[in-house]
Amino acid sequence: MDRFDEAILRALEVDGRLSFAELGERTGLSKSPCWKRVQALETSGVIRGYRADLDPSALGLSTLAFVQVTVAFDRHEAFEQAVAAHPAVLGCHATVGATDYLLRVVMPSMTALDDFLRQSLWRLPGVERFTTTLAMRTIKENGALMPNL
Repeated sequence: MDRFDEAILRALEVDGRLSFAELGERTGLSKSPCWKRVQALETSGVIRGYRADLDPSALGLSTLAFVQVTVAFDRHEAFEQAVAAHPAVLGCHATVGATDYLLRVVMPSMTALDDFLRQSLWRLPGVERFTTTLAMRTIKENGALMPNL
């Protein structure tokens, strides 16, 4: 990866909808070499995809919770498959420490979160216990991996 690839990544991280002409102008490359570099970054897996950044509260999803989950020793694979398929779970990270996983969950209300915890999460394979922390407000989210240097 050279300075051109880094410039492409910085630009696309800010605005993934840039045309190749605009991207070329920002990086100092012409359209065709810029397109080839983006293709190579996609093929190598550096660029995983493109998506819209949606506002949860504008969609009626105002309750954000982080849930630490402990899972039975022999049930990790089944738990991971179940949580990966669950639409309410936005993120799941295997952790080291007092618990096994950290989930990021968004819900329309506290009542919906309570229902999720009691009716869905508790019934996922291997769940032994969990602890929930509510986010009061978001200070920073989706920070750039390629900050402007």
